[in-house]
Amino acid sequence: MRRSTTTALVAALLATGVTPVFLTGPASAAVAKHYDDFNGDGRRDLAYGGYDDVDRKGGTVTVVYGTATGLDTAHPKFLHQDSSGIPGAGEEDDRFGESLASADLNKDGYADLVVGNSMEHVGSTDYRGTVTVVWGSKSGLSGGTNLTPAGGAGSYFGRDLATGDFTGDGSPDLAVIGGGETWLYRGPFTKSGTTGKVSEIDKGSAGWYSSGLGAGKVDGDGRTDLVVIGTEINGSDIRERAWFLKGTSSGLASGASRTLSDQQQGLYPSPVIGDFDKNGYGDIALGVPDKDNGKGAVTIWRGTASGPGTSTTFTQATSGVSGSPEADDNFGYAISAADANGDGYADLAVGVPHEDVEGLEDQGGVHVFRGGSGGLSGARSSWIAQTVLGPADSHASFGYTVRLRDLTADGKADLAVGAAGGALLMRGTATVPTKTGAVVLPELGGSLPD
Repeated sequence: MRRSTTTALVAALLATGVTPVFLTGPASAAVAKHYDDFNGDGRRDLAYGGYDDVDRKGGTVTVVYGTATGLDTAHPKFLHQDSSGIPGAGEEDDRFGESLASADLNKDGYADLVVGNSMEHVGSTDYRGTVTVVWGSKSGLSGGTNLTPAGGAGSYFGRDLATGDFTGDGSPDLAVIGGGETWLYRGPFTKSGTTGKVSEIDKGSAGWYSSGLGAGKVDGDGRTDLVVIGTEINGSDIRERAWFLKGTSSGLASGASRTLSDQQQGLYPSPVIGDFDKNGYGDIALGVPDKDNGKGAVTIWRGTASGPGTSTTFTQATSGVSGSPEADDNFGYAISAADANGDGYADLAVGVPHEDVEGLEDQGGVHVFRGGSGGLSGARSSWIAQTVLGPADSHASFGYTVRLRDLTADGKADLAVGAAGGALLMRGTATVPTKTGAVVLPELGGSLPD
C-alpha cells in the first residue's frame, strides 16, 4: 500500500498527447493460485519496501518467503536495481519499491512482483519513473523487465500500481499511474517486454490527476474492478475524489465518483475492497485521515450489482469504537481488508499512527473492524495498542502501514503492522489477531502492499 500526496505535484504531472500501444504476447500455462506465491510452492510470500541494502542507495524491496511453518523471516531476500538481472542502477533519489503489486503476469504458474520507482531518472529525463516486473520462478524472484511507458505516461511513471483480471479473459492485467493519468496494460505479459493493448483511463470531465489505485471485485460479475483516487480540478474548484471503474471485456468503464474532500488535503491511502457483509458484492473502503483537522475517518462505499451505492462512515466517535477523535490522530492513515477470523466475512484493519495514548505522543494503534451481517460496525471493533511491540513509547507511529493476508494457510488473515523502527506480524484467530507467537518482520523501511 502507498499513500499519495496529490496537489503540490499535480501541476507538474500535466500530460499531453496520448499514443496507445498495441502489443501481443503468447498464450501460456495456468495462472498461479496465489497472486503473491513467487516460488510456486502453494504458500503466500510477502514483499515490502525495505531499508537500503548494505553499501547501496536508491531503494530496496525485502522479500520474505512463506513455508509450511510460516514466513521464513531468518532468510529475507533483498531486491534492488543493483541486483543481478534487474534493469537500471541505484541512484541517490530513486525510490525502487515505492509502489508494489503482484500477479502471475506471464501465466507460468509463478507470481511476479511489479515494482514502481517514480523518481527514476531515465537518460536526460528527470523523474520519468520506471515500472519493473521481477519474475517469479521455482527458486523465487529473479531477473526483471521494464515496462515501456505509453505516450503521455512518461513522468512519475509507477507512482502507484494495481493488478487484476479487469477484462475477465483469464490473463492478469496491470493498472499504472504515470503522467498524472491511469494506464491499463492488458495481459498477458512476456519477459521480453511485450504486453497486450495499453490504453489511457481518462475521466474526461474537468481536470483529473490520478494518485492512488485499489483493485477488487465490486459488482459480482467475476471481473476485477478498479478504484482510482485523484484530484479533480474545475476552474477554482479543487476536490479530492474516488472514482469507480467497472471491469468489462474491452477494458475499464467509467462509473460513479464520490468526493472525499472539497478542499486540498493530499493524504489518502490507496482504497481497499472487501465483502464485509458477505452478500457477494465487494465494498470499497476509503481512508480519509485528514478529515476534520486530522481526526480522520473511513468511509465504506457499499457494493451492489451496478457498482458502489450507499455509504457509511466510521470515526473514533462511532459507538463501540475505542478512543476518541482528536486533531492529527489520522484515523484511516492505513487500511487493509481480508477475513481475519475465518467466518467468511471480510474484516478491516485501520491504522491510527498518530494517536496519543496516556500522554505518549504519536504512539499509535490499529482498530480491527470485524465483518458480519449488515457489514462493519463499531460494536464489532477491537483496539490493538502499540504495546504489543514492547514497552509503550512516544512517536512509535504504530499503524502507519497495515496489511491483512493469510500467510499461515489456516484460513485466517494475519495482521502485519508497521511502526517506526519495526514491524510485527500477528496471527489471525477466531476473534482478533493475537500478539501470542507474533513474528518480527525484518527490515521494514517502507509501506506494506495491499
